[in-house]
Amino acid sequence: MLDVTEVPWVSVSGYGAHIKASRRTLFVQKRQSVEEYPLDQVKHLLVVGGHTIASSVITRLVREGSCISFFEPDGTPAGIIRPYGSEVQDDLCKLQRETPRQRYAVSLARGSLTSRLIVIERTEESIGSALCYAGELELMHNSLEEKAYLIKLDEIRRLHRLTSDMYYEILARSQPPVLGFRRRTMKPQTDPVNAMLSFGYALLYGACSVAVIGARLDPDYGFLHEGAGSLIQDLIEPLKAGMIDEVVSAIGRKTLHSLDYEVGSDRCLLSDDLMKSMIRTFYTTINAQKVDEQVLAMLTAITAKSEFKARY
Repeated sequence: MLDVTEVPWVSVSGYGAHIKASRRTLFVQKRQSVEEYPLDQVKHLLVVGGHTIASSVITRLVREGSCISFFEPDGTPAGIIRPYGSEVQDDLCKLQRETPRQRYAVSLARGSLTSRLIVIERTEESIGSALCYAGELELMHNSLEEKAYLIKLDEIRRLHRLTSDMYYEILARSQPPVLGFRRRTMKPQTDPVNAMLSFGYALLYGACSVAVIGARLDPDYGFLHEGAGSLIQDLIEPLKAGMIDEVVSAIGRKTLHSLDYEVGSDRCLLSDDLMKSMIRTFYTTINAQKVDEQVLAMLTAITAKSEFKARY
């Protein structure tokens, strides 16, 4: 997590923390360690999972004009406490809607494709052979440059979908044929690789959801995506390849066993042991600081009406 002087929210995740406050300081105690934050700099407290929180924390933060949001362990929002008469979120959401969508959609699409090209290159190095057919890599690099000059939103989204489909088909060539992974499919997944990707994306979505709400942005107003959670989908799009795809690809190639999943008539189910193992792995690869930096970059760009540069 970035320092509270850089990111105006504090996130407490997991289980068993004790959250207390003095007149000027917020204390978060986990086992034998205690983290301290200046109370007047905590603009949003994010409580994820099961913890104990003193009523004095709620009272003092609300008096400071701060919000407190509560989440399920997977990052699903549960509720929010905000001061009476708080209009900050409404003003920020208005700025968000006034931002030209095309400008930020281009940056998100280019960041996503750049990260995917990096993962393709690293995967080829890992397996010792090329994954791309003749002309595919050139087409993807040309698309990267072309996106910078697109004006219409539907053109940006169309090209993003095209390169996304190509990416997953290329990545599939690194996987054992017995796994049945050919391309990215939506629910219900019928192969273990798609099922693992969806599981990883859900964890990344939850982590980003916490930060987006901490920044008081509207999670349902995106630039590259549309609909519920579209801003969260936007922000994780450039992060998926490095934080999730590369991990899943390596599991599929190296360690996945037939006992780790079961393919039924209409879906693939992952074993509890595999999911526990992936949670431990994703806990290290889902970089909370990078997620916070991505959200903070978006928040800064919207409030300053400046350019947004996607992290990946």
